[in-house]
This record gives sequence, structure tokens and C-alpha cells, in this order.
Amino acid sequence: MKTKFFLPFALLIFVLLAACGSSPEPAVSASFGDATAGKAKFESTCIACHGVDAKGMPNLGKDLTTSEFVITTGDAELVAFITQGRPPFDTANTTGIDMPPKGGNPALTEDDLKNIVAYLRTLQEP
Repeated sequence: MKTKFFLPFALLIFVLLAACGSSPEPAVSASFGDATAGKAKFESTCIACHGVDAKGMPNLGKDLTTSEFVITTGDAELVAFITQGRPPFDTANTTGIDMPPKGGNPALTEDDLKNIVAYLRTLQEP
């Protein structure tokens, strides 16, 4: 009697786990910002540490094309993160390098940051 209930339950669990996959789902919002405008702002601020291709610069910024943090963090949360930055003493800072607020460009507006996030979403690699 127990096997009769166990097998369908086990099959259901297996199917649900398979459907989840092992890759994190991107936290993409198609209407969040303008990726074209974001590319221009990225190129004028972020490339200094993250490189022209956003693959990172040695001893500076991380690769943003494969960053699990970028992939799994929501758009609004990424804007908040970029706004605040991450000092080297922050325990979540894995590089020990300062991520200054707004990438060191205080002139960036919230809309600029939304656009940068929209651009970053276009760079995500599977």
C-alpha cells in the first residue's frame, strides 16, 4: 500500500526538480530601462573596472556577463546596489576592491542606473 503512494509522489518530486533546472533564472525585466542608453553610460563609467566587454579587469571589477549576483538579483535591487556600491571591508565583497557608489560617477541618475542594468541584462551568458 505504501509503494502505491510513494511512486507517484517520488515521480512528482523528480519532475518538479527537473523543471527547476540547476541554472539560476535571470532577474530580467524587459521594460526596466533602455539598454542602448545604458550601454553608453556603461562605456563612460563602468568600463574602467569591468572592461569594454563587461568581462572584468584583473584586480579591479568582476565579470558581469556571468556573475551569479547580477543574474539572480532583481533590477531594482541592482540599481540600489550600484547606487550604494560595496566597500572593500564589506564581507560580501569577494575582490577586496572598492565598488564606489554609482561606479564613482555621482552624476549618474536613477534612470541612468536603470538603463545600465537593462544593458547588463543583454550581456548575460547562459
